Parts: sequence; structure tokens; C-alpha cells
Amino acid sequence: MSDILLEVNDIHTFIGQFHILEGVSVKVKAGGITVLLGRNGAGKTTTLRSIIGLNQVTQGSINYQGSSVLGQSVHTIAQRGIGYVPEHRAVFKELSVRENLEIAGRKRGDFDRKADFIFGLFPDLKRLITLPGGNLSGGQQQMLSIARALVPDNDLLLIDEPSEGLAPIIIEQLIEAIKQLSVDKTVLLVEQNFRVASLLADEFVIIDDGHSVANGQMDDLKHDKELIQKYLGVA
Repeated sequence: MSDILLEVNDIHTFIGQFHILEGVSVKVKAGGITVLLGRNGAGKTTTLRSIIGLNQVTQGSINYQGSSVLGQSVHTIAQRGIGYVPEHRAVFKELSVRENLEIAGRKRGDFDRKADFIFGLFPDLKRLITLPGGNLSGGQQQMLSIARALVPDNDLLLIDEPSEGLAPIIIEQLIEAIKQLSVDKTVLLVEQNFRVASLLADEFVIIDDGHSVANGQMDDLKHDKELIQKYLGVA
């Protein structure tokens, strides 16, 4: 059996009249963390949204666990076992932490079955369980957003910019939590902070102007100053 859990091949995606993705390919190995890298506007978020079905793919293929998800509804793709953590957290601010987690379940009792695992990763959420989502700090909302994707039985998590706008101490907590959850889950990550990406990811794909232009082992990329400077602008 192939160790490739998700295979995205030469996808093209329009948003309105704009041709955002013009040939993006990504292979995600089961049991690891793969990161999508690139400058702002390169097409990283659109790639995640295309995989989960929020943006329509007009060309190419997306196979998950060996079969196509192309053209399926967001609900159907999620039911296949893919969780999506959007860029701006999107917690329900009027609902309590518990309610945010409970409504993320696909089956009755999902949250109760996963509570110990989730609170082991994010102990703050247990302490804050009765607070409305809108009363949480940015870091706590990010933890809640990731935790919601852990409530159902997802094998693959798509996580968009988890460190964006967070204080360094919260980023360190998130790094550790994502490392821990990746023991049981496969993660496809978008991360603008190269240091965070380099600490988390096993594999990388660089997207530039709607095209995937490089991929490989993160350990190799860390030492490739020319590639980093060309596509990421990181000194």
C-alpha cells in the first residue's frame, strides 16, 4: 500500500476571473507533517481550500486515500476524514468552548471520546471550557480552532497559518501541540514563519505565483540558502 495519503496533481483553480492556481502538485505522506511555503499571495491558502472543496478546481486531480475527492462537496470531503483549520480561526464567539467543541462532532459523543486527548494537548481549554469563544485570547482561539478539527475521526488535518499574529510563547506551545498530534494524524500545514515551519515539517512544497516550484525534505531546505532566498525572501 502506498504511503501517500494525499496526492494533488497539477491543479488549476480560479477565484472569480482570477486564475490563482496554475499548476500545483503536492504529495503528503501518511504520518508526517508537510508544509506549503511561499510568499504572500502565492496560492498556499487557495491550495488548502481547493483540497477541502471550498474553491472549485477546474483542472488536475486530488486523490485522498487512493480515490478522487475532486468535485465533491465540502461536507462529503470532510466525512472522508479531512479536517480543516482556517486561517483566521473562525471560532463561534457566542458559544462556549465546550459548545464549540461539541458541535464539531460528526457523531453523537465524538467530543466525549476525544476530550482527554484534546485537553492533554491544550490544557488551557479545559480550564476555560465554560467561557464564550469570543472571550479567549488569540492564542487560545487558535488552540480551540485546532481542537475542533480533532473532535471527529480525521486522519488528515489542513492547518492554515497557525502562528499568525501570536506571541512567541504561544507559538512555542502550538509547535509542541502540533508535534504531539502529528503522532496520530497527518498534517498539511501552511506557515509563513520559516522558523516555525522548519521546526515542524518533515517535507516541504514551495508555491510561487500559483505554481509548485520545489519540494523535498525540510532538513535539506534548511541548508539551501539560495532556494530560500529566491522563493521565500528569508535571509
